[in-house]
Amino acid sequence: MLTLPENIERQPQAYAYVNFTVRMNQMQQPAQEGFPLLFGYLAEQGIEPVGAAFYNYRRIDMADTLDVEAGIAVSRAGPDSDRVKFGTLPGGRFVTLKWHGHPDKLKPVTGMLIGWLRLTQQPLDMEEKANGDHFACRLEIYETDPAEEPDMDKWVTELAFKLKD
Repeated sequence: MLTLPENIERQPQAYAYVNFTVRMNQMQQPAQEGFPLLFGYLAEQGIEPVGAAFYNYRRIDMADTLDVEAGIAVSRAGPDSDRVKFGTLPGGRFVTLKWHGHPDKLKPVTGMLIGWLRLTQQPLDMEEKANGDHFACRLEIYETDPAEEPDMDKWVTELAFKLKD
């Protein structure tokens, strides 16, 4: 099931993340390696997550590699480690929708959202470069906790893409 796209305002938000450069067939790597590393480090530092885990796509070149952050919003920033970094997700206008289903089916959902943005003439906050599209903020927020719901067909994922100001 898919919700209709909606425009919202998001406030800037502190977050922690781990960077990855992967190919499309390696998209599980940030979740499998990044999220355990991230949650372990936050626990060591006594920093509370304040939302669901997410991917933040910073650069996408579908024919080659993607730069993606495995991240989570936090109550406060902490000291960077060699792998875990802290930053601020930008505030501003975002388009959002929710997908109820297996995350493997997010590619056509994302394509539908991008088509809707083109149809409604709402440009994303991104820059096209020779090595791919660079985004100010392009989130896949994984609202379902896998420990609570192991059936991936029942997961809820929110897409939240920053619009150009």
